Amino acid sequence: MIYHKKILPNGLRVVTVPMKDNPTVTVLVMVEAGSKYETKEVNGISHFLEHMCFKGTKNRPKSIDISRELDSVGSEYNAFTSQEFTGYYAKADYRHIDKVLDVVSDLYLNPTFPEAEMEKEKGVITEEINMYQDLPQRRVQDLFMELLYGDQPAGWNIAGPKENIKKMKIGDFWNYRKAHYLPGKTVVAVAGNFPEKAVLKKVEQKFGEMSRGAKNDKLPVKESQEKPEIKIEFKKTDQTHLVLGVRSFDMYYKKEPVMQIIATILGGGMSSRMFQKMREELGICYYAKAGDNAFTDHGFLEAFAGVDNTRLNEAISAILEEFRRLKDEPVSKEELQKAKDYFIGSMFLGLESSDSLAEYYGGQEIFKKKIKNPDQVAKEIKKVTAKDVAKIAKEIFQDKNLNLAIVGPVENTSSIEKILKIG
Repeated sequence: MIYHKKILPNGLRVVTVPMKDNPTVTVLVMVEAGSKYETKEVNGISHFLEHMCFKGTKNRPKSIDISRELDSVGSEYNAFTSQEFTGYYAKADYRHIDKVLDVVSDLYLNPTFPEAEMEKEKGVITEEINMYQDLPQRRVQDLFMELLYGDQPAGWNIAGPKENIKKMKIGDFWNYRKAHYLPGKTVVAVAGNFPEKAVLKKVEQKFGEMSRGAKNDKLPVKESQEKPEIKIEFKKTDQTHLVLGVRSFDMYYKKEPVMQIIATILGGGMSSRMFQKMREELGICYYAKAGDNAFTDHGFLEAFAGVDNTRLNEAISAILEEFRRLKDEPVSKEELQKAKDYFIGSMFLGLESSDSLAEYYGGQEIFKKKIKNPDQVAKEIKKVTAKDVAKIAKEIFQDKNLNLAIVGPVENTSSIEKILKIG
């Protein structure tokens, strides 16, 4: 898959991914700024700022001006905030590349942050926070991060606490934007069917005037754990939702492909160990999955499920048994190959659209500074051996690394504490 990269004189990076005959084009602007770059007093500002960029720009004074223009060409558009980056994008019929680029660049470069809109948006974000708190399968993920990282940016909620949202002022947005929305921290990714030279020239015209600034880095994540840890949030629910995981490695770890295969063996697809054990054999859940989560300076592997309230301990034991098996028993040649094929196949299926490709290449550039195309990733996955899996499994699947977050009608942890061990 062909891509091109250019660095503008001000340090901004442009990644173009041409897709001949594709009916769409996507423009994505990503900036290395998220909740990890915040202080506790303004936790939530990265996400709030993302919302405010849609509330008016110098060229489009009202939010309706932005949405009407993009809706008029049937565009799909949005923004997203994570711990380590924020993204703004629009996707449309390839014939509308000029309009899409103009609007997205305007959102990013020229927000006005109208105060009246800020006050209204405080209510919107408060309700967004309430919505996620009412979704136990989402809330348990936030709880797991709190358990792992505590009172530091990696453990804070991306949306922030509601009391912070209510106190934010216009000056907070301008100060945060000045500190973090810098050309050296920004990537513009364009993917799909578009005239590459002409678009690159327009990107240079629009973003080339961004002024450099001193980069504000995030605080390093601190990790410390000596024994299994549990965090429970009592909630009257029809299911108990849990995340059981272990600390692992950051995204730059040379054996990251091994971690991806371990997660796939555990919970990738309906033939994975967790799905077969917990749903097909025990019948205690609807969903049972696993994932490898690698950030710039930390990482973890998680297994998660929503289970019958009366069979929580059984579910925990089942997951722990699969951790134990990976640690103690060699993965068969057939299962290893199936996991590789599943991972590679899913990766390529997920990269069929222009927006997924823009995020794939833009995401790698924003963090890794060295892009690997899908064929290179597949090649690394194919090299993973059963010995690699066993070695990493023995390293990560230790009692002292275990962390369990639970949302559901659970009050007593004594029985859970007794079984929370891999052995």
